[in-house]
Amino acid sequence: MKRITAIAFLALAPASLAIAQRGPGGFRGGRPGGYRVESLPQANSEAEKKILSVLDEAQRTGALFQNAPVADGRMLRLLTEAAGAKNVVEIGTSTGLSGLWFCLALQKTGGKLTTFEYDAGRAATARGHFRKAGVDGIVTVVEGDAHQTLARLQEPIDILFIDADKEGYIDYLNHLLPLVRPGGLILAHNDDMSPEYQRLVTANPALETLFYREGEGMAITLKKR
Repeated sequence: MKRITAIAFLALAPASLAIAQRGPGGFRGGRPGGYRVESLPQANSEAEKKILSVLDEAQRTGALFQNAPVADGRMLRLLTEAAGAKNVVEIGTSTGLSGLWFCLALQKTGGKLTTFEYDAGRAATARGHFRKAGVDGIVTVVEGDAHQTLARLQEPIDILFIDADKEGYIDYLNHLLPLVRPGGLILAHNDDMSPEYQRLVTANPALETLFYREGEGMAITLKKR
């Protein structure tokens, strides 16, 4: 399996996904000006500022239950915007913070997020976060067991993000891989907790997978054209 410890540069060309590894000395302790990928980015617009303020409040109040940390969230946004994604599907909404990272990109690409959450309480909290951030118009929260509710999906998927029950990762992939468009991405959070999933995405010749190891880690898989 190919592993990378950090991403210094990413380019999505029409036919490929390229990820460069960190240079000599790495990033940690060597970031110019004390830059930290764990810090929230600078807002480039009022719409971004509104989303980032909700993310910042969640950090300060500790409302981070089962959500992607900042380093991973920034990667979600970067990949989504670089790919020009229009249709993002997330398995495992939790309280909506990872969804907000996607929305930072989707408000620029004109896309939408469909996110699936088993727990009704967390789904309600997520809807509140989306409303407060002003992105509820581009987000659909689907409650219930995603292994069953995924059947409602029919449109081609640009980016699939899996961050739910680890024993279900392979089932989610098998159900949704046919919907992921050629050139689309499958992102699996905490992939090291599912070795079977890692073996599957690295053994399939139709897929190309790299492992991002900032934050809590993520398998980044390209569905080849």
